[in-house]
Amino acid sequence: MLILFFLAYLITITAGLMPSSKTSNIDSLGEFGLIERLTSDFNIKNSTSLLGVGDDCAIIELNEKESLLMTTDLLVEGVHFNLMYVPLKHLGYKAVAINVSDICAMNGRAEQITVSIAVSSKFPVEALEELYAGINLACDAFHVDLVGGDMSAAYAGLTISITAIGRVDNTKITRRSGANPKDIIMVTGSLGGSYMGLQVLERENEVFKVNSAVQPELDGFDALIQRQLKPEARHDMVELFEQLGLLPTSMIDISDGLASDIFHLCEKSNLGCQLFEEKFPMDDLTKITAIDFNISPTTCALNGGEDYELLFTVKQEDFDKVAGNPNLTPIGYMTSKEEGKNLVDANNELIPLKAQGWLSSNH
Repeated sequence: MLILFFLAYLITITAGLMPSSKTSNIDSLGEFGLIERLTSDFNIKNSTSLLGVGDDCAIIELNEKESLLMTTDLLVEGVHFNLMYVPLKHLGYKAVAINVSDICAMNGRAEQITVSIAVSSKFPVEALEELYAGINLACDAFHVDLVGGDMSAAYAGLTISITAIGRVDNTKITRRSGANPKDIIMVTGSLGGSYMGLQVLERENEVFKVNSAVQPELDGFDALIQRQLKPEARHDMVELFEQLGLLPTSMIDISDGLASDIFHLCEKSNLGCQLFEEKFPMDDLTKITAIDFNISPTTCALNGGEDYELLFTVKQEDFDKVAGNPNLTPIGYMTSKEEGKNLVDANNELIPLKAQGWLSSNH
């Protein structure tokens, strides 16, 4: 009788935790829809938490002048990286760079990181030393300090989680939500190179699977491969904005592809946009390689991802501050929400933009 009572008690207290009989497929929601669904019931409880989920970083108020920025990214073997062609030192560097990039996207400067890993016993100590050597190189490059983390055994593979902490002047915080109609859409650097670097590496990996004696054909692709394996966070652009006296109205880093990330700016700012295909900054090697792979260069720019350039908007009256700068390219402008999110192609036709959501393996 006591056992039956105990079982009934357990059923009662866990009823609210049991999953519903109706289930939803994760793919049907997409990455961004899933995040929204899982976090929509969370409310901010502390006045110092200025911004929670929904931007590149959380914002935590330090004092009247400054706030902390915090961001976390997870890299999972077989999903975000393939150790058949990703050196561990490069992986360590990239894991730091993509977190620093999020800090830059809020117009801040990264100062500290924590590193947590779950690793299987197949990895020798020397392999982990290579990983941390790359992390150390990135710490030097981006002027950040490793201040903690965690380590755990794993049944298989390698998982890396890095949290970056930065600082930003309260008057210079740039969120995704600050754009206005007619603001000019700008991008730093060039687009699509990382995606084409991935295509080259994947091609050579497939050849290796068939015949391990064949040497990889990587000559001439160094720049693309570096964009994929060792991306750089654009902390130099944050410094440039300060030198120019420029405060973007909204900003995001391009991690998921231009299309997905302009969607974020539009949705957070409750606006639409118009992008011009002919304005996309792409280097010749990226274009030629894309064509050789039978991929549209525009597809590389829109949907490739992992460029880690900064996508931002500026007021029209501030355009003179950036006009002619070789590091900054205007690619469109913000519109009303009712006008939608569109691309003007090379034939001057209006095409509705589509966001990627979940991206394939290695993104």
